[in-house]
Formats: sequence, structure tokens, C-alpha cells
Amino acid sequence: MACRVLPFAVAAALMLALTGCSNYERPRRPAWRGEAEAACVAQKLVHVSAYVQPAREIDGPGICGLTRPFKVSALLDGAVQFNSAYTLDCPMIAALNAWLTDVVQPAALARFGTPVAQIDSMGAYSCRSMNNQWGARLSEHAFGNALDIGGFRLTDGRQITIVRDWMRGDDQTRAFLQDVHSGACTTFTTVLGPGSNIFHYNHIHVDLALHGNTSSGPRRICRPQLRPSPVPGPPRDGLPNPPEIDEDIDIAQAGHPEGDALAFHAGPGPAPSARIPDAYFAAAARTPAARAYAPVPPEPVRGAMREDGAFVPEGKPSDWDLTSTIPPR
Repeated sequence: MACRVLPFAVAAALMLALTGCSNYERPRRPAWRGEAEAACVAQKLVHVSAYVQPAREIDGPGICGLTRPFKVSALLDGAVQFNSAYTLDCPMIAALNAWLTDVVQPAALARFGTPVAQIDSMGAYSCRSMNNQWGARLSEHAFGNALDIGGFRLTDGRQITIVRDWMRGDDQTRAFLQDVHSGACTTFTTVLGPGSNIFHYNHIHVDLALHGNTSSGPRRICRPQLRPSPVPGPPRDGLPNPPEIDEDIDIAQAGHPEGDALAFHAGPGPAPSARIPDAYFAAAARTPAARAYAPVPPEPVRGAMREDGAFVPEGKPSDWDLTSTIPPR
């Protein structure tokens, strides 16, 4: 009898050994994300208030989520409202506050004489891939590390929408949007606006993704490349402005001189500082630049050109825009 049992005992032991060697651990978020959140909270870059409330940890699906998320209904201690409450991580809240203080509000005062009272966002945390494209890597939205901005409302009630005013707004409105876009490029590591690709024709996307490291800090991606617009007001040297000269140049076809920088600071005041946790710079230094860029997802080619020259993809915004989540695989 013992001889008959022995083969079964050996087989059982072998199965147990094989099971023990298997790895059934679920995927984990990169450690630097939790480190950046913890560093931001430790440095007190965000203050809890009636407008910024801690939320429960979001753990999944997959590696989506945040360790220390916040539910945010307004920025700058309530001075700038959101059109809804959004889930963001601490570094994004700190960067948004810095951008508003250093870029958006000075630009609004210079262009319109009144500050911004509300940001109309199109989305923050959402467990999805980049541009909702199958096969693309996860978006920074999946970590509460991104915000899509569809427009602004001023304290005098004026509404500015990117889909309408980026191309068809009056001179000051278009200059204001260029100011806030260019200024965002010195605060965030990714800025994508109309003209960067067809997915961003109606909003400005900002995030704090890691794209590798440079000698001056994290690498930044800023598209499209914009030139700063002159700020209205009397000349600083007291001399009259030069006369307008009609040059026979099609600026849309002229392009940019070779060697232009990817980002410019535009608008009044000094260039803003990127007030993000030190953990971001440390993590960027550990990120090989060759692995930093995701493959560009395929873009739909069907669509039509509007009268103002903007390309509008075929279908409804819900087919490819920023509201859906990744279905289970």
C-alpha cells in the first residue's frame, strides 16, 4: 500500500512547489507616484479646507488610483471655483494653484481688467488610456495627475471657451488663451492644446507626467508651440508705439525659426516657478529618457474642417473624448 501512495505523495509535493513558485501578485503603481503624493502632503503644499477635502484611497482597477486623493471644488482657497468637484492628487493641486497665481490671474487682469472666477474642466481622475485609445499606455488621468480645461469664467460673468475662442475669439481673448497655455508650459510637464492633435481641439490638457530628466529638471512637452503676445498698456520706455505695417507674409505658412524653444512664458510678471514636490525631480532623475515616451496611438483620420480652419473628428465627442473609462479586459 505504501508503494502505491508514494507516487501520489510525490505528485502532490511537486504541485505545491510549483504553486509556491508562481507569482499571482496584482500589478502595482510605480513607487514614485506614492512618494510624490506623500512629499507634497509633508511639504504642506496643499491646505485642507472646505474646498479641498481628503478622500479615501483609490486602489484599482489595475494600477489606476491614488494613495492620498483629494476632492477639489475650488482652488486658491475658494477664489477660483471648479464647475464640479474633481479628484486630484496633491502635486496637481499645488501646480494648479501656482499656475493660477503666477500666470492665469495676471493675464486675465492685463487682458480684461478682471480675474478668473471659475475653471470649466472636462475631467480629472479617470481610469483610462491616453486619448481613450486601445493599446495606448495609461493616461495621467488614471492617477489623478491631470486636468482637462475647457474654458474659464471671469468675475464679470464673461465666459471663455477654448473650442470657440481659441480661433474665433477677439484679439484679447485669443491672446489670453495663448498666455495661459504658454505659461502652463513652465508649471506642468505636459501641456497639450488645440493644434497638438485632434483629440485636444476643444480643451487644454495639463499634467505632471515624467518624460525623463534634463540638467534643469524634468523634461517638458508643450504643444502647440506658441509665441507670446504683447500685453496691452502704455510702452515701458514712454515712447509711442510704432505704426502698424502690413507685411505680405502668411504667418500660418511661415512656420517657426529652427531652434525655437518648445515653451515660452507669456503675459505679465516673472516666469512662474514649478512648485511641485521634490520627489518629482528625484523620480525624473531615475527615469531613463529612452523609456519615457509612449508610442503615439493611432489617430482617426475621418472628419471635417471648420470655417476657422480647425479639424473636427467624425462622430460624437463621447465616442473619443474624455469621459469614458477603460472597460475590463
